[in-house]
Amino acid sequence: MNLTDHRFPLGINTYCLRALRWTDARLLDFAASLQLDAIFLQDSLDPKAQDPAHWVEVREHAARLGLKLETGGGGILPKTAEEFPRAVATLAKNIERAKAMGSRFCRGVIASERAALPPGPIEQHMETTVRLLKAVRSRAMDAGVKVIIEVHKDLLAWELRQVVETAGQEFVGVYMDTGNPVFVLESPVHTLETLAPHICTLHLRDSVVYEHARGVAVQWVPMGEGIIDFAALLARAAVLCPQVNVFIKPITGRPPQVLPYLEAGFWKGYPDMRAGDLAKFLALARAGRPYEGHMVIEDLPGKPIPEQFLAAVQFQQKDHVERGVEYGKKTLGLGVKWRG
Repeated sequence: MNLTDHRFPLGINTYCLRALRWTDARLLDFAASLQLDAIFLQDSLDPKAQDPAHWVEVREHAARLGLKLETGGGGILPKTAEEFPRAVATLAKNIERAKAMGSRFCRGVIASERAALPPGPIEQHMETTVRLLKAVRSRAMDAGVKVIIEVHKDLLAWELRQVVETAGQEFVGVYMDTGNPVFVLESPVHTLETLAPHICTLHLRDSVVYEHARGVAVQWVPMGEGIIDFAALLARAAVLCPQVNVFIKPITGRPPQVLPYLEAGFWKGYPDMRAGDLAKFLALARAGRPYEGHMVIEDLPGKPIPEQFLAAVQFQQKDHVERGVEYGKKTLGLGVKWRG
C-alpha cells in the first residue's frame, strides 16, 4: 500500500553495510541490484577512498548504473582552537571529493553525541561551527556543493537550524536522519518539521523508545519494527521538503541506551530544552515498549566486532538493509526505478 502520493527516489546509506568492508564499486553494484535510484556513500572503507582518480571512477560507475550519488565526510568540529585550521582544510578536501564524485552535497557531523562536545557552553560550539562553515563558503559555492550537517546526537533541532541560518543557507543545509533525534529527547517528526526548510537529504532509521526507571531508554531496530510513524513523517516531508532523495539507513546490533532525564544532573547538558518539544518526545516513550525481536548485539561503537560474531553481524547488516528496502518500497511506497 502506498502511504504517500509523492514518489521519493529511494536509496541506501552504505554505512549500514560497514561490517562487510565492501569496496565502493561493490556497494554501487549492490544498490543497483536492488533496483534503487540513489546511494549515499558514507564513511567509505575502500582502499582508494582518498585517491582523486578513484573519485572520478566512482562518479562514472554510478552514472552507468543510473544511481544518484551523495557523499561527504565525518566530524567537522575542532576540539581546540589549535585544530581549527586543520578542520577547515579537511572540510575543504571533503567538498572537493564530493564534487569530483558528482555529489551535490558534502556531509558533515558536529559531534558523535552531546556529551562528546568539547568543554564549554553549547552556544560556543555553535559559534565555532558557524565560523568553520563560513571559512569554506567560497570553496563550497565555487564547487556548487552544499555542506549538509547531519542531525546527530548533538544539537537540538532549533539549535541546528540556528547554525544553518547564521552560517548561510545558500551553501549550508541539513542531512535529516530519523534515528538520532531520539537521543536528544526529540520526536523525529518534530525535528523534520523544525528543519524542513533546510533539509537536503532524508535518511530513515527506526527506533524503540520506552519509559525506564531513570527516564527513558532508546534503541535502534529494523525498519518497521519500532515506534516511528514513517507514514506521517513522509507525508510531512512530501509537503515540506519534497525534493529529497530518501535513504534506508538501519543501524542495528546495539544495546538500548538509557537517557536519565529524571536525574537532576542530566539537565546540565540541556539548559535550553523547550517543554513543548520534550512533551512530544515523552508521548513516544509512553506509547513504546522494549524491542522483542531477535538481534545480534555486537556492533558496539568504538569496539571491534569480535571475530566469533563477525559473520553474524555481516549477515544481519545485509539482511536488515534488504528488509528495510523492501519495507520502503512495499509499505511506504518509496522509489521509482523498481516500478519498471
